[in-house]
Amino acid sequence: MSFYLPADCLNEIFEYLEDDKITLRSCLLVNRLWCEIVVRILWRNVWNFQYSVYKPYRRIHVPLTLIRTLISCLPNESKDLLYENEIFITNSTRKPSFFNYASFCKVLSIHEIDQMIQYVLEKHQSITSRKLSLNYNKYLLSQEILKMFMNEISSLKSLDYGSSCSKKVENIMFTYLPGAKNCLTDLTKLSCSSEIYSEFFYQISQICHNIQSLIIKFGDFISDGLADLITLQNNLKILTLQSYDEGNGICGIYSITSSLNKFSLSLTKLKIDNSYIPLSFISIFKNLQELSFFFEFKEGLEDFTQLQYVKFPNLKILRFLYEYPKAEILMKFLEINGKNLEELYIFDNDNSLNLAIAKFCPNLKTLFTIFMDDEIETLKILLKSCQYLESIKIWCGGGEYLNEKELLEIIAKYSPKNFYELKINYIYYTRSEIIPEDLESFFLNWKNRLPQKPLSLILIKNYESISLEVNEGNMEVIEKYKRLGVIKKIKIQEFEEEE
Repeated sequence: MSFYLPADCLNEIFEYLEDDKITLRSCLLVNRLWCEIVVRILWRNVWNFQYSVYKPYRRIHVPLTLIRTLISCLPNESKDLLYENEIFITNSTRKPSFFNYASFCKVLSIHEIDQMIQYVLEKHQSITSRKLSLNYNKYLLSQEILKMFMNEISSLKSLDYGSSCSKKVENIMFTYLPGAKNCLTDLTKLSCSSEIYSEFFYQISQICHNIQSLIIKFGDFISDGLADLITLQNNLKILTLQSYDEGNGICGIYSITSSLNKFSLSLTKLKIDNSYIPLSFISIFKNLQELSFFFEFKEGLEDFTQLQYVKFPNLKILRFLYEYPKAEILMKFLEINGKNLEELYIFDNDNSLNLAIAKFCPNLKTLFTIFMDDEIETLKILLKSCQYLESIKIWCGGGEYLNEKELLEIIAKYSPKNFYELKINYIYYTRSEIIPEDLESFFLNWKNRLPQKPLSLILIKNYESISLEVNEGNMEVIEKYKRLGVIKKIKIQEFEEEE
């Protein structure tokens, strides 16, 4: 007798696989019911399929496939308009699509639409007539696709309207299109450039009042209306301020930071990404739980001196994703705020700072900091002090950083009982010197730990580095201990794939 899971059960199962696109796609051909459920999940955020128009091995077929699918979803009047303007549509796209894919989208990226259309029209010139300019064809196709999205999406959750969009797309005022108000009313996440035309900010300010996550990418100027958009929100929780040139966004930045005063208690996550702005405004956000900085030069963190004595009682995560403040200033900050930290990320080495982490951050669960090859004793002290540590990322190789074999011995002997994840980051031009006997000893010691938690081993490879998995004997040992349940998973990834 056949047994079928009901749709709501299947939906709950597939929701757990939302980020596993390969597994989800394998479910499409099982039967009609599975297909209907999976398609809705896949198209919720169709823009996060990994591809690159610059790297031939990164699924360059994705843009053409998505654009063709979107064209097949267009209403007949739009298809006729494209055909009349000699944007040729294949027979498959002239036919109605199996699903109304556009209606399933909860995330809309104007940037990705722009990039995909640009790529498709440039690389597949047979699609369009050479009589009309590329810019005209791009504008027309973008307009019809955006018009469809505004009509078909009943409740958009996330909108990405970045500064990298071409002027042809920026000139399409989609917030005025039919259906835009219903589509955008429930928006909770917005990513936008400070340079977008003011009418966009004025219009969306009237429609959206419940944005909880906001990413602002500062360009050469700040358009009128951006500060008003911020002020009109009810409950902003997550904020990212980005810039890519020193000084960008400074003109008019006070209007932005002033508009944020309203959210002194609601804001819980803040990221400053190369935005060279006075950092003193951060001190008002007393309920911050996560604070991240990404600066390529230390000058951007000079104002951190104004934060070193500020108490953030709920701060759990602190990240310096490239440069970090002067060690003595950061140590003072950790003395005041380190006790509540559960995750700390410092992309640099300072032995005195690592000792301060051991002293002031006893409740850490996740840590990335750098140890030099003569600082193994500091690592021991830190592992003994941070008894709640579950995961650590360590640089290895080159004779400058920690030795792999010694690292494994220390982790097996000194890591706390809750520890379960080791990330080894191989520096440039490093070749792993680990042999099967080393791994056998390490995993045997891990197996005998009490309590024994299955280990996740993450190997991160930089340019021209060779990690331990290239040795077949090493992989045989790893497979052996995976079968025994000592290893939960092993993952090999490139440095650029890290979050």
